[in-house]
Amino acid sequence: MSKEKEIIDLKESHSNLVARWGGSYAVKLGINLDGLNPDEIYKWFIAAVLYGAPIPESVAARTWHTFADNDILMPKRMIDSGWDKLVTLLDQGGYVRYDYKTATKLLDVNRALLERYDGDFNMLHAAASDSDDLERCIMDLGKGIGKVTTHIFLRELRGKWRKADPPLSPLAFIAAQMLGYLPANINCDSGEVVTYLQELWKKYEMAAGSFCDFEAALIRKGLHIRHRIGHHQTIKLKDEGSSLT
Repeated sequence: MSKEKEIIDLKESHSNLVARWGGSYAVKLGINLDGLNPDEIYKWFIAAVLYGAPIPESVAARTWHTFADNDILMPKRMIDSGWDKLVTLLDQGGYVRYDYKTATKLLDVNRALLERYDGDFNMLHAAASDSDDLERCIMDLGKGIGKVTTHIFLRELRGKWRKADPPLSPLAFIAAQMLGYLPANINCDSGEVVTYLQELWKKYEMAAGSFCDFEAALIRKGLHIRHRIGHHQTIKLKDEGSSLT
């Protein structure tokens, strides 16, 4: 089968995209961001940090659940756990390749979050002047919090936080192209691609309960396309490393 034919076979209707591929990554972990509860936002941030490394999604999720089971998903509890305990929990979750570095990063970031924003990401959002400054404030929390982690974090807060406006994931862009959701001349790095998909989602009343569900489904679809077809000339994917980018 040709690559072109294979791509055509991957197309699916608007109505079953989210039902088949799944929606919000936060919801899948049992995190509810709808009310912007600071504890829930914090839980999602820790998940975004774990998802931000180039490891399988399943390992990041398992490690997050290990943290949750040990009741340390609060800034002070994370700090009080100490470096050795964090390394142990990371290893239990399968986060072995990045255990030392991630433990150090988590301690540094949590200290900064407590000192600057009293451990509350809503305070961080309020302090930011605009969407670009919001990203800077998040990345300034500590070394190792880069654009990948920041964008993963903010995509689930799009439409909830006024200043959350991250770019579309390259994986979601590829999936949207393959599914025929986007015109051929639109650029992944352009802000208009998110607006275009938001309008499309509203117009066709897709199965997503919120746009982040639609975007998450596109990311998973993009991962499927990448794994099935690979990095060939039909897919020019800017891979940022994480399994969610």
